[in-house]
Amino acid sequence: MDYAATGQEALLRIEGATDLETVEALRVEFLGKQGSISGLLKTLGKMTPDERKVEGPKIHGLRESVADALAARKDALEAAALDARLAAETIDLSLPAPEAPKGTVHPVSQVMDELAEIFADMGFAVATGPEIEDDWHNFTALNMPESHPARAMHDTFYFPDRDAQEREMVLRTHTSPVQIRTMLAEGAPLRIIAPGRVYRSDSDATHTPMFHQIEALVIDKDIHLGHLKWTLETFLKAYFEREDIVLRLRPSYFPFTEPSVEVDVGYANEGGRRVVGGSGDAPGHAWMEVLGSGMVNRRVIEAGGLDPDEWQGFAFGVGVDRLAMLKYGMDDLRAFFDGDVRWLSHYGFSALDVPTLSGGVGTPA
Repeated sequence: MDYAATGQEALLRIEGATDLETVEALRVEFLGKQGSISGLLKTLGKMTPDERKVEGPKIHGLRESVADALAARKDALEAAALDARLAAETIDLSLPAPEAPKGTVHPVSQVMDELAEIFADMGFAVATGPEIEDDWHNFTALNMPESHPARAMHDTFYFPDRDAQEREMVLRTHTSPVQIRTMLAEGAPLRIIAPGRVYRSDSDATHTPMFHQIEALVIDKDIHLGHLKWTLETFLKAYFEREDIVLRLRPSYFPFTEPSVEVDVGYANEGGRRVVGGSGDAPGHAWMEVLGSGMVNRRVIEAGGLDPDEWQGFAFGVGVDRLAMLKYGMDDLRAFFDGDVRWLSHYGFSALDVPTLSGGVGTPA
């Protein structure tokens, strides 16, 4: 059999194919189970070993050349079809936008914007730091030396490698290291917020391995606990957009503040949802913890390169995801990270909504 002539004829027919349907028909004709070239392959079993040595390479070469030609022709036709489609499908950018804009802002992003707007109005700047942090900034400079029991509370993710100073590297467990970095870089006075992602090895309905925090730090002269309480009241009233927010401060312990206080707000259950407002001691109300705070520990001020006899300050931190859950009636923290479009379309915010204190910091889409 003249395999060269057979192959030449097949290649000419493939080259002449003008659509994908014809290419597929030729593939079946040549290479399908009942195809002509597949039939040639079946004849190898009836040949003698010497005949197979001669005829086998010719038949396999014919099959490969036809298969390559079919693939090339298919690619060329698909590319031509795409070019034609792109040329035909044009968009008139002068047309008006749809009445309902597509896309929504994630609640965490929305709450971050709300908090930035609120604190900017109080004169706070935004500071950031690395999410992969060294042990000194994440723990030691915050009054948590290596043997401190508070380290065990953080469920830390450690890296196997150390930095140039042989310090252990971690995924930061809080945004507090930004306080140290900012004090060392800018000195005092300071008034900053530090929003961002943090990481702890914990996962349930109210905890996720990655979550969001925002911390505030004020360093100045003659700062006292009264300044902290006023700042917290102003912040929470603006965030929840209610004037009847009542705070309760309870003594607590954090290694980086002294004295330390837990902050509770009054709330009531309405339709299975916690609604913040009023005193927790009022009928039908209760107290709920929302954040931790306190006066910055002298050792932390020293680690920031400042004189604690000259400078004082307060700090507080709050979980952004928890704030979103509380304000917008969400009951499972894990849903924030599931990527479910139905959830986001329900809880998301208009892509054009920009939080402002005059227009309301939070308006669902």
